[in-house]
Amino acid sequence: MKKLSKKYEIKKGKVVSINISEHKGVSKKSVNSCLINNLGFNGDAHSGKWHRQVSLLSKESINKMRKKGFNISSGSFAENITTEGIDLFKIPIGNRLKIGNDVILEISQKGKVCPRPCSIYYKIGDCIMPKEGIFAKVIKPGKVKAGDIIAVEE
Repeated sequence: MKKLSKKYEIKKGKVVSINISEHKGVSKKSVNSCLINNLGFNGDAHSGKWHRQVSLLSKESINKMRKKGFNISSGSFAENITTEGIDLFKIPIGNRLKIGNDVILEISQKGKVCPRPCSIYYKIGDCIMPKEGIFAKVIKPGKVKAGDIIAVEE
C-alpha cells in the first residue's frame, strides 16, 4: 500500500447511500443496506471477478453537479456507495477503506475512461464518475448500511 501524503489528512467519512442495479450503464437504486460478497454487492451488475467490484463517489462531487443545475441524487452516476466527508480521489491506489464493523475494500482504480458516452451521460448530460469516482475490490465481505463510518487504513 502507498503511504498517504502528508498533505492528506486521514479522515473518517460516512456512507450516505448504497446503490445497486441489475444492469450495467444505468443509474442505480438506493437501498438501506446490502451484503457485499467476495465479488461485490449482492444483486449488482458490476460484481464479478475483476478489480472494479465496488464503485464509490462522494456526495460532495454530486453536489458540484447539482450546482450546475443537474437534477440528480445518489446512484445517478451508477456508484455503489455514495460517501460524505472523505476526499476519495486523494486516497492512493492500494490503500484500504474499512466500512462499518466488517467490510474492507482496497482502492484499485481512480476514475475511468468511457469508450463512448454512456446512457448516464445521455440521460443527465454529463458524468462525473470518470473524473472523481473511484473503484475498489473486496478484501473482506460483510454488510454495509447507510450511516456506516468509513475509515482510511494505511
